[in-house]
Amino acid sequence: MLAAPLGLSPPPIERLFTLQVRLARDEEAELHSRWRWGGFDFPGRVPDLALELRPQLDRLTHELVRALYLSAPALARPDFGARYAPRAAQLLRSPGWSSASRAELLADLGAIRVVPTPTLARIEASRILRIATTGDYAPFSAERHGELQGMDIELALGLARRLDAQPVFVRTSWSTLLDDLRRGSFDVAIGGISATPARASAAAVSLAYLSGGKTIIARCPDAHRFESLAAVDRPGVRVVVNPGGTNEQYVRAHLHRARLVLYPSNSTIFDELIAGRADVMITDDVEVELQTRRHPELCRALGGTLTRADKVLLMPRDPLFEARVNDWLRGELARGAPAGLLRQALSASEQGRL
Repeated sequence: MLAAPLGLSPPPIERLFTLQVRLARDEEAELHSRWRWGGFDFPGRVPDLALELRPQLDRLTHELVRALYLSAPALARPDFGARYAPRAAQLLRSPGWSSASRAELLADLGAIRVVPTPTLARIEASRILRIATTGDYAPFSAERHGELQGMDIELALGLARRLDAQPVFVRTSWSTLLDDLRRGSFDVAIGGISATPARASAAAVSLAYLSGGKTIIARCPDAHRFESLAAVDRPGVRVVVNPGGTNEQYVRAHLHRARLVLYPSNSTIFDELIAGRADVMITDDVEVELQTRRHPELCRALGGTLTRADKVLLMPRDPLFEARVNDWLRGELARGAPAGLLRQALSASEQGRL
C-alpha cells in the first residue's frame, strides 16, 4: 500500500518486510527463551504497545519505504549484491543474523524496482523532490566545503517549497545526465543545463529561465590572439574541454585543427588555463563572467557569443508535473528571481564565497 504510490513494485517490498518480520520473530523467540530460564531482564520501563511502540513502528515503516524509494536506482545496479556483501557482513553481525539471512536481505533489496509512475503523483505521495545536479558548474551549482551552492540550488529549493516537498539532491554528471533520467534517478535536474535537441528528445524541458551562449576565455596576455573561432581553430592551439556536456559537443563539431585537451574536473578546469597547460576554453558566457571575476589572470577573448542557448530544468515526461514547474517558473521570472539570484552568485564569487 505504501510502495505503489511511490512507483515501487510491491512484491520485492513485501518480501523484504516478510524477512524483517521473520528475523524479528526469531529474535523474540530467543529473548523469551532466555527470560524463561534466567528471568526477565529488560532494562527500564516496558513501553506501551498501542500508545508507544505501534506509532514508532508505523513511522519507521514509512521512513523505510521512503529510504528504499530514494535508494532504488542504486539497488537496481547489476553489481549491487556483490558491492554491498562485504558491508553487510561488517554491519549485520548481531545475534540473529547469518550468512544466509544477509544474502537473503541483499537479494530482496536487489530485486526492488521502480515502475513507471507519473512524476507529480510520486512527489505528492512521497513528499520528496529528487533534484539532480552536477555540483561542478558555478555560478549555477557548485560544491563548497561539502555544501551545494549557486543560483540554481536556490531555484530548486524554491520549487521544492512550492511543491511542499522535501528537497533531496542527487549527484549526476554531464556524461550520465540522460542515462540517470532514463533510470528514474531524479524528478528534476538543474544546474546550468542548456536546452539541446538531444535533451529535448529524451526528456521534458522547462521554460527558459536564462539565455546566453558559448564564448571564448583565455589568459589575459593571450586573449587578443583568440578573438574569433577561426583564430582558435589553428594547429598548436590547445583547447581544454570538460567531457560529456555541450562544451565538448561544440568544440568537436567546430574545431578541426586545434588540439583538444580533455580535462575531467569541471570545477578546476580553469586552473589548466592559468597554469599554461591549455590556451583556450570555450564555455557559456555566464561561466566566463564568473571565472574572469574570480581569476584576474583570465579574460574574455570574444565580446559576443558563438551560439545562443537557453538554460532549462530537465524532467521526465509528465504533463501535470511540467505544467506545475512552468507555472512556478513563470512566477519566478515575473518577479525577476533568476536574474537576481545570478547577480548574487556573481557577487558571492567576487567575495570568494562561491
